[in-house]
Amino acid sequence: MSAGRIMEGAGCVTWWGFGPARDVLGAGTVRAEGELNVLLVGSGDPRHILKTIAGLRDTDTLHVWVIENSMEVVARQLLLLWLSLTAPDSMSMHEKTEVFLEVFGNTEIRCQTEETVKHVAALLLLSVTNTIDTHTQSHPCLDTSLLKFKERDELIQIFAQWQQPPSATANMAKARDARVRRHLGTRYDSRLGSYDWDLTMKLHQKGCGVIHKQQYAKWRERGLAFEMREGLYQIANQSLLSTRVFNHRGDRVGLRGYWGDIVSSPYLAFGIETENKELLKTQNNQHVKSAQEISVANVQMLFESLAIRGGHPHKHQLGGKGVDLATGVETEPFQKNQDTMDNQMTKEETQTIKQACGIHAEVKEQPETPYKAKDLELMNLNGVRVSFLSLDSLSKLPTKGQFSQRFNSLYCSASMVHHLDSSLKQVAAPGALLMIELTKYLLDLSKEQEAAFTARVGEIAKDLGFISARDSSDNSYAVFTLQDD
Repeated sequence: MSAGRIMEGAGCVTWWGFGPARDVLGAGTVRAEGELNVLLVGSGDPRHILKTIAGLRDTDTLHVWVIENSMEVVARQLLLLWLSLTAPDSMSMHEKTEVFLEVFGNTEIRCQTEETVKHVAALLLLSVTNTIDTHTQSHPCLDTSLLKFKERDELIQIFAQWQQPPSATANMAKARDARVRRHLGTRYDSRLGSYDWDLTMKLHQKGCGVIHKQQYAKWRERGLAFEMREGLYQIANQSLLSTRVFNHRGDRVGLRGYWGDIVSSPYLAFGIETENKELLKTQNNQHVKSAQEISVANVQMLFESLAIRGGHPHKHQLGGKGVDLATGVETEPFQKNQDTMDNQMTKEETQTIKQACGIHAEVKEQPETPYKAKDLELMNLNGVRVSFLSLDSLSKLPTKGQFSQRFNSLYCSASMVHHLDSSLKQVAAPGALLMIELTKYLLDLSKEQEAAFTARVGEIAKDLGFISARDSSDNSYAVFTLQDD
């Protein structure tokens, strides 16, 4: 298969990673303790963040530093983390798990989930705006203050577009079908056979037998990986839309659509491994539980770990004011007997706020929702912080004294490994771990290409001063440890 076809299958935007969630601090023989710092480069989603937090001891503190290659991915990471931090009192654990997975893996979502995305987008918009105005973070666990001003402006534009999608929004079904046609070429008319081949001869052979045929085929055909509830999944998931620039007759033209993975599936992140062996039972050589059910169990377990560490939830406020989720504007502090109509702003005031943020859009009436600003609370995870760094900051970290020998563990995705160079050793703490995602689940690669990539990763790690940390049957990731001088 040509390089173009391989790129078409994996996509040019990493909406989810190509490997299971890992505790990046526990990948070596000895787990670091105390004040811990982790650098994630191109992880694409928060799976490693959630898994690493779940593995913390009560006395540990964790600061995760995240670098992505596009602001659309940063925005989606913030959305998923915000959902993860929603307090159980505001949204039940089961409902939060379902909403998280629906946003995570479905190109089309239910109207109820769309409203939740709009509400969170409104809060995120104000949160990022607050970092520009006050140079402080709005939530102790999520920090965007280290991003450049133009990057934060781009985040604000993205969140505004999620909150009020343009009337001529991309048709997700058509956008996805165009990708499938381009990827399969002459095999498009027999695409169901291609789906079955990729599942049985590739994913199942790689140990992903829990991915059921019907669910995988439905995701390949329609982009629906998680259908936990009955309902109409027909509204475009705005967090999975992005703009790709093409050259057309000498001009650069941006086309908005779905440019992520259409082959490997979002089941890889949470749905192919579990510590609960009951979920991996087989009957007549068939797995009883599916990747969807395992994903639900794993994500709910991670959320329970967050709730335990969170203790008392953190109510989101900006400068002593609440946030009206229906309009995305600030309100006066809520009083128990205060008429809620007093907290509503006019259309003109709402438009003024949007224009102040650089967002010029027609104000639309928002439907009523079950969530109110006074009810939505976020957990403050004790000793945990996630900071997002600028897209071009990886090469600059070694030149900044604050990052000298700072990171106990470093993670790099397969798509970002070419950015690693010898200067990375300067930011690695003594005995630091380096975890690099391999191409095991990039289904369009041959075994020879997989082996060549793995060998290249070993060479890169050696040049950086790292040596193999273990001999493991886990060939989803390569793990190295910093060699003593």
